[in-house]
Amino acid sequence: MKNPHDIVKGLLRTEKGADMMPSNKYLFWVETNANKVEIRNAIENIYKVKVGKVNTINVKGKPKRVRYTVGMTSGWKKAVVTLKEGNKIDVV
Repeated sequence: MKNPHDIVKGLLRTEKGADMMPSNKYLFWVETNANKVEIRNAIENIYKVKVGKVNTINVKGKPKRVRYTVGMTSGWKKAVVTLKEGNKIDVV
């Protein structure tokens, strides 16, 4: 079994994420090869809450250029986690 802290890399504190918090939804930066079941179990273990639903998004890297060299930033995966009624994650 994978370590939950290896699957969930962190909570994303963005404007979009802050707008979703009143509806009990939280944004997380997760491992790119983690599936929804692994993400659900990791969130429940780390934050001691009950997860209702998990949606994942693969974010593509953006093209970047430094002088004459063209490259890409690395892609990553984010998860929108909806908690069950009565559960809450304290964001400091």
